[in-house]
Amino acid sequence: MADTSVVRAAPETSSHEPGAEPRPAITLDAWSQHDWADGLQIDRLAPFETIEARTRNSTYELVVIDGRNGEVLVTGGQYFPTATRVRLNGCTAGGSCLKWRGVYCGFRLEFQVGAEVVVTTRVQSISVINRTERPRVH
Repeated sequence: MADTSVVRAAPETSSHEPGAEPRPAITLDAWSQHDWADGLQIDRLAPFETIEARTRNSTYELVVIDGRNGEVLVTGGQYFPTATRVRLNGCTAGGSCLKWRGVYCGFRLEFQVGAEVVVTTRVQSISVINRTERPRVH
């Protein structure tokens, strides 16, 4: 199924998911007190670690290149049919708050590709894919 990700130029705010009830805005206080237990930080992962993030409409595979700088190879959804090098800014509730370099259930992923920003539908599940053989880099 095609992804209904929102593509926008930074720093405009995104709209709610089509067909879904809009969620109330998250206050800064609620954002700062969130436990952030249902996800991970890519800046704490080693190069070549692979994450699978499932949204309502798509499955994204993220291979960490440089987690500290947010560099990943992403495959999945309408905008990334082949592996594409992007910067994962982090996750967002759809407003101006961003959990830098985070991938968390219930939040949207925000990818930066040049001057464009791609925001996915909400993440429903996250898993780390264990690979026995690391890819060879030339």
